[in-house]
Amino acid sequence: MEHLTQTKLALISRRARQDSKFQFTSLAHLLNTEFLRECYLSLGKEKASGIDGKSWHEYGEQLDENLEDLVQRLKAKWYKPLPARRVYIPKNNKEYRPLGLPAIEDKIVQKGIARILEAIYEADFMDFSYGFRPKRSCHQALKALNDTIMFKPVSYVIEADIKGFFDNVSHSWMMRFLEVRIRDSSLLLLIRRFLKAGYMESGKLIRSEQGTPQGGNLSPILANIFLHYVLDLWFAKRVKPNVNGRCYIVRYADDFICMVQYQQSAREIERMLRERFAEFGLTLHPEKTRTISFGRFERDNAKRQGRRPNTFDFLGFTHYCGHSRKGKFLLGRKTSRKKFVRACKQINAWLRAIRSVISIKEIWRILSSKLRGHYNYYGVSGNSRMLAEFGYVTIRAVMRWLNHRSQRQSFTWKQLNRYLAHYRLPKPQIVHNFYKPLPSSEVV
Repeated sequence: MEHLTQTKLALISRRARQDSKFQFTSLAHLLNTEFLRECYLSLGKEKASGIDGKSWHEYGEQLDENLEDLVQRLKAKWYKPLPARRVYIPKNNKEYRPLGLPAIEDKIVQKGIARILEAIYEADFMDFSYGFRPKRSCHQALKALNDTIMFKPVSYVIEADIKGFFDNVSHSWMMRFLEVRIRDSSLLLLIRRFLKAGYMESGKLIRSEQGTPQGGNLSPILANIFLHYVLDLWFAKRVKPNVNGRCYIVRYADDFICMVQYQQSAREIERMLRERFAEFGLTLHPEKTRTISFGRFERDNAKRQGRRPNTFDFLGFTHYCGHSRKGKFLLGRKTSRKKFVRACKQINAWLRAIRSVISIKEIWRILSSKLRGHYNYYGVSGNSRMLAEFGYVTIRAVMRWLNHRSQRQSFTWKQLNRYLAHYRLPKPQIVHNFYKPLPSSEVV
């Protein structure tokens, strides 16, 4: 049965690629017991539970019975998602990002719907879209950005920020976009119910009139579908052919950067972007969205105008105009100061919480994992100095908190270095090389 479902998804993908106007009328039946079992097994086992309070392990104790009951309710259209449990996670030093925690059963169904939608829309999505897609990553988006600025005629950059995107997606527009490809009323009803499920906060039910269910498996693919129609297709078919000079775009989820050849075109595109998003009930942040001069002539222009060269942030990195050892233009990038400070604070908070609770051996094991994760993400070409600085700051924090374990110092720097010689921590390293050019066909 599992193999049969995979075959059907593959056929859906093939049909979507063959005919960009084909509308799928029979999809909800794919949410059968075996398919949902696979979706259940793919979920994170230790994820926080929703308002039902049921964990992955508890639901799995009677998995067959639970899934059979779920499928029967889906077929009868009795199934209704529970409101998500809303929590808040730090966005920066002052702001918090809302996150919804769906019930375990809702996670399973969301996963199934997301896989069906992915089978259809992967054929439609544009090459310059990188977020939450199979075999695509943020580092590929950064690489595409690098190669576009390095090898294409780019002199201006539009740094865009959609204000509260996930909380302000229009439900009516979302459903209209889905109906372009999908005519299965049962599947559309399920998606509409998820959009309207709302969330629980401080014991109160908040109904959702707009926005996507953040925290679940469905939100990323719905966001990509929405922006595919609002931004990607529009940019490719309406903007690029009708502006003077070259223009390019790289998008990762709701973060995107436009790169433009001429100043007049850049300002026109920024104006068009604001109007375009306003049509669909969205707003570009008035302060965080801007057009700047940027590219191979930026350093010389800034020097002549008596100012600092412009920089911009994208996916946790500050991008700046640098130069190679031979003096040639080179796009530089480093960990953004905001992300660097946040990472340092998180390390300090973790050390403060566990310094007297677990052994040094266990601290070393977890610390190694944290450092490895940081280096794996921020270990990109040109960022060596910031990687080394993070490693140094982390070791200093470890030294300080280890010496707080008792009233007398337990470590000197000499002792710590001796310990590090025997129990090594991961070293900063460049994991992602952006200096090797992409084939011309892969540059956006």
